Amino acid sequence: MNTEQIIELGREAVRTEIEGLEGVVSQLDESFARAVRIVAELKGKVILTGVGKSGIIARKIASTMVSIGTPAVFMHPVDGLHGDLGTIMPQDAAVVLSNSGNTHEIIDLLAPLKSLGIPIIAITGNTESPLARQADVTLSCTVSREACNLGLAPTASTTAQLAVGDALAVVLSHIKGFDRDAFKLIHPAGELGKQLMFRISQIMITGDRIPIIQPEALLDEVIVEMTNKSLGFTLVGDTDRVEGIITDGDLRRVLLKRMDNLKELTARDIMSPKPKTITGDMLALDALDMMEKNQITSLVVSDGAQGFLGVVHLHDLLGRGKLGLRGV
Repeated sequence: MNTEQIIELGREAVRTEIEGLEGVVSQLDESFARAVRIVAELKGKVILTGVGKSGIIARKIASTMVSIGTPAVFMHPVDGLHGDLGTIMPQDAAVVLSNSGNTHEIIDLLAPLKSLGIPIIAITGNTESPLARQADVTLSCTVSREACNLGLAPTASTTAQLAVGDALAVVLSHIKGFDRDAFKLIHPAGELGKQLMFRISQIMITGDRIPIIQPEALLDEVIVEMTNKSLGFTLVGDTDRVEGIITDGDLRRVLLKRMDNLKELTARDIMSPKPKTITGDMLALDALDMMEKNQITSLVVSDGAQGFLGVVHLHDLLGRGKLGLRGV
């Protein structure tokens, strides 16, 4: 098998999974809304269960729910039949995953779950299965084919299950009003996660570290300031008013266009006016979003009334800069 054939087989597998996900979109209907409301109104937790690959997906969905504000645990159905049902309280609900809806471990678990009087939500590719018939709400995630060349190994079907579970978790997070401060409270570890939850006022570059040049400064002065401050840009203006910004890209463009009279160029001739700004009370995560949307690497920090406070750079957001955290 040559390289091109290998690549094409990989692409076809991905296309098959995408095809399955596109089909899932139209399968989210009123049943999905009912499932969301059931879980949103719970006083307890969500019990997720499944066997084999569906069990792995159930475990991942439980982890996602916990991560963004919905109490959840994974319970293997066999363990449930051998004592773990004791962890289930009347205020809980069960989300049961099975592509076929016929897996005997799952079917054996349904009667005990129903006897506990908790709501049962099924995520299945077979809406005519015993699981679907016995569930209080059935979420369909049927796919036309698996990505496996034999059409047997759960691939597109488990991707579909995961997408439905993630959709459930995300909508619940919206309803519960789970915000970034709540996220920070339950994600205390992880350097990048911690970094992105800091306020801009805590991570911005201030004082003499800020590259800034007067509008009338000549090109060589601009280059010296950018080189000395090593941030790949310089602001144009003063501490009272920032008129523009000059980046490495601006320098390259002016060199290509104005090679004949470089000595006469001033910072105002080179700069991009009105640089993007962010306020100090926003999060590093907000700054990262703005940079990505605008395809830039730095932001001016303002107090909202055109007051200049500092700058924030992409490398510092990602933990690669010489960042000094203040007040943390």
